[in-house]
Amino acid sequence: MQRRDFVKNSAQFGLALSVLGLAACARSKDKKEEQLSEENALQEAAPFFKLSLAQWSLHKAIFDNSLNPMDFAAKAKALGFEGIEFVSQLYNTGDENNRTLMMPMDTLIKELNMRSSDAGIQNLLIMIDGEGDFSVKSEADRSQAVENHKRWVDAASGLGCHSIRVNLFGETDPEIWKEVSADSLSKISAYAAKSNINVLVENHGYLSSHGQLLTEVMKMVNMDNCGTLPDFGNFCLKREGGARWEASCVEEYDKYKGVEELMPYAKAVSAKSYDFDANGNETTIDYQKMLQIVKDAGYKGFIGVEYEGSRLSEEEGIIATRDLLISAAKKLS
Repeated sequence: MQRRDFVKNSAQFGLALSVLGLAACARSKDKKEEQLSEENALQEAAPFFKLSLAQWSLHKAIFDNSLNPMDFAAKAKALGFEGIEFVSQLYNTGDENNRTLMMPMDTLIKELNMRSSDAGIQNLLIMIDGEGDFSVKSEADRSQAVENHKRWVDAASGLGCHSIRVNLFGETDPEIWKEVSADSLSKISAYAAKSNINVLVENHGYLSSHGQLLTEVMKMVNMDNCGTLPDFGNFCLKREGGARWEASCVEEYDKYKGVEELMPYAKAVSAKSYDFDANGNETTIDYQKMLQIVKDAGYKGFIGVEYEGSRLSEEEGIIATRDLLISAAKKLS
């Protein structure tokens, strides 16, 4: 081969390699742009919140022994959730006057942590019930209630949760209720602060469901780790015969106003549901309106699904609530 032919062929070969290299770069660029486009689409489609499951949504299955409460994490993961919210009474046996854990607390915490880790799910909070009332006149009773709640603060810390949820049941006089509620919350919040645990009050009936009054209590306590857990439902102020549960509601607080009032103090949010129409909308709560309120407040944490209906099975109701949250979030401004 003559030198000039070698140079010519080398140049042509080099040109070919350059063309191939440019084509490869173009394909790589196109692939990266396609991946970025897919990632952006996923980000745009994702809601502004993460999804958690409140254990009360499965209380019927737990009470009839068709679901072991120790399997809660695995069940929540299978249903598409990232976080879980425990309910204290679902790990108790006995009646209201004999609250006995199904196993020693340290053993329970160790086992639940292992189950959550295996499922790849996050422990978020514990909802406390049946451990005494915070909003009664009796200082001795309030002090006992605070003591009863301390073990659950410790449990929340051991589980890596960020909060416990408490109730403010007791007095019916608004002024007395505010005073004694603030007293109890200040004491349990001071204890919880040592473990970086928040104490959250849910609108859970009677005066705790009066948004304005509860915000006044928050201002009275004025502690960083004391906040609210707004629930889309649970705004009944009074039931027939003065019953705490079960009886028909005879006076209700405006649920949208209530959630809006509680959101500035919110460290968790609960999406309550009861039933759904043919289009998948909750029959008593405008989820799009509720989510807009939550979003406008700047909230970006977990929203917990809490289905309490009877027409659908618990799993069906959980899935319907989950799907409604996702679809409603896509319609927000």
